[in-house]
Amino acid sequence: MSFTTLNLHPKILKALDIAGYTEPTLIQQKVIPKILRGFDIRASAQTGTGKTAAFLLPVLQNIITSTTKPGHGPRLLVLVPTRELAAQVADQAKKYSQGFPKIKTVVVTGGMPFPPQLRQVRDPHEILIATPGRLIDLMETKKISLGRVETVVLDEADRMLDMGFREPVELILSATPKARQTLLFSATLPKSVLKLSEKFLDKPMEIAAQSQQAKHENIDQKILEVKDIKGKKAQLLKILKDESVESAIIFAATKKGVDILTEELYDLGFNVDPLHGDMDQKERARTIRRFRDKRTDFLVATDIAARGIDIDSLSHVINFDLPRQSEDYVHRIGRVGRAGAVGTAISLVSKQELPLLRKIEQFMSGKSKETTSGPIKGPRKGSEKKPTRKAWKKKRPIKQKKAKRPYASRK
Repeated sequence: MSFTTLNLHPKILKALDIAGYTEPTLIQQKVIPKILRGFDIRASAQTGTGKTAAFLLPVLQNIITSTTKPGHGPRLLVLVPTRELAAQVADQAKKYSQGFPKIKTVVVTGGMPFPPQLRQVRDPHEILIATPGRLIDLMETKKISLGRVETVVLDEADRMLDMGFREPVELILSATPKARQTLLFSATLPKSVLKLSEKFLDKPMEIAAQSQQAKHENIDQKILEVKDIKGKKAQLLKILKDESVESAIIFAATKKGVDILTEELYDLGFNVDPLHGDMDQKERARTIRRFRDKRTDFLVATDIAARGIDIDSLSHVINFDLPRQSEDYVHRIGRVGRAGAVGTAISLVSKQELPLLRKIEQFMSGKSKETTSGPIKGPRKGSEKKPTRKAWKKKRPIKQKKAKRPYASRK
């Protein structure tokens, strides 16, 4: 199948050709025709499967071919959990709409100056990509209207709910027209996501590019059992000294743990950067850019990096700490093995974490390959009450003090 069989506008096809895309992925083949026909969609697909294009291409087609609604505000609203993912979706939206100068894309996210974003949403635009918290802030200024929205996309819905955005998402959906098309995309479909979809989607078609407990056949998953934190650090050093480990994201459980581990690795001579939520947006963007440009070999990160960071050349994911939620394990290892590439995911598991490991294995519907000792082999190298904005505001977490970078030479 080629994109020409999907009845897309010639200028969209030209943009895809410029981008080097020739054939739609499985999720694109399944979803695009249904969206073009106006169905609400509840889709499960792992990262790296092309799901962003799966919703952007048909919605862009509908914007081009349908009559413009009167009024001011976006016609497509995309809600995402993180700033990084918002930036990626915006880049793709601009890429696919480059043949249509009048279609403007605006991004509003937390961690960025408020006044410039307020000015952006006042200007005419067709596509709005936002994180829920910042969009609520803008709605409270009464300077933005969602009355012209024709399509709402909930991207990585499970992650948004995990991050505590259920109430703001419901507030935002309640502010859009009832006669909208709603598209929900999620790597997993836990009960919380299903409940949200039942409340706000109209007879959705459920589409899966692969099972929720995907086997990740192109990812070599390994378990290294260790006694304690010292054992973890010793195994980590062996792994990072192996020449087959060209680049890796190392996941730690806490922001403090990220800073400590980064500083220790840096002192040992490793080319490493930290990545977590206490870093401001510019610092995080600079860190991701350094890693993507291969100026940094390793990132030590919290789960903020589990989604929204698209790095095709990543060879390894290392779970220094196992995640508390089994779904997060799927998102972490999904950083490798993207678009059919082969990758390796290694988990360093202490005795205290064995219960978490069993839950993950149960969720994945099959045990990972186990290696109990030694380095990697290879050459060296609804009915609910409508939520109120005031109530949600009270629940918003207090912003923590910004953590210092573990070293000063890279400022």
